[in-house]
Amino acid sequence: MLKAERLQKIVEQIAKDNKVVLDDLSQLLNVSTDTVRRDIKELSDKGLLKAVRGGAIIGSPVHPHFKERQHIDTHHKKAIAQKVLEFIKPGQVILVGAGTTTTAAIYALPKDITLTVVTNSFPIVSILEDYPNVDVFFIGGQLNKHGFSTGGYETIEAIRNFRADICLFGICSIDLKLGITGADHEESLLDRAMIETSKYIIALSTYDKIGVSDPYYVCAANAIDALITEKDPSTADLDGFKHAGILIK
Repeated sequence: MLKAERLQKIVEQIAKDNKVVLDDLSQLLNVSTDTVRRDIKELSDKGLLKAVRGGAIIGSPVHPHFKERQHIDTHHKKAIAQKVLEFIKPGQVILVGAGTTTTAAIYALPKDITLTVVTNSFPIVSILEDYPNVDVFFIGGQLNKHGFSTGGYETIEAIRNFRADICLFGICSIDLKLGITGADHEESLLDRAMIETSKYIIALSTYDKIGVSDPYYVCAANAIDALITEKDPSTADLDGFKHAGILIK
């Protein structure tokens, strides 16, 4: 099969399934995984998809809507949410960023827990309406219709008025050398403000976001205290983060 044919096949597969896996493509195209990896990088450089660990996902000029993202990798997000619970203690002040993974974490909290939660997420506020012992500070600002959240200068300035015990935020990508990065400039600035005003930083990430990067810098990888994924913490690819002083869960 010619290279041009392979590239076309990869584009067709990702348009069909919204993602592709290296091993599956290797079998489909009858070439090595290294060849597929190079093809994916070429397509990623052209903006036709986004390379992630183990494959690629569909590329889009517009950040996917919250409603679309909440149905992706739900079992992984639930696994991450369960791991978050061991960090949450009664009486804490928790700063929670918007996103489907953080929403899953809040949804997993016991109904009788006593907390103060600061957030810019409409879905998280909606969940916490049913928690009688949780005080909620909703941070206003410009409506982000894709994320069901608020953002902009007013939101960032409001965040700086708090000193949270824990910051929970979902990340777009993390790389040991390039740090934590995001696909949206304003959201990356907001994440940075959350990190700067919190005592303990917990990043939530599905495994496919590790070892990749996006255009907008948030912080160095070792600026976070803990990284929670759906994977077993002993996974070899996570060793570099442990050596950087990051707790892996």
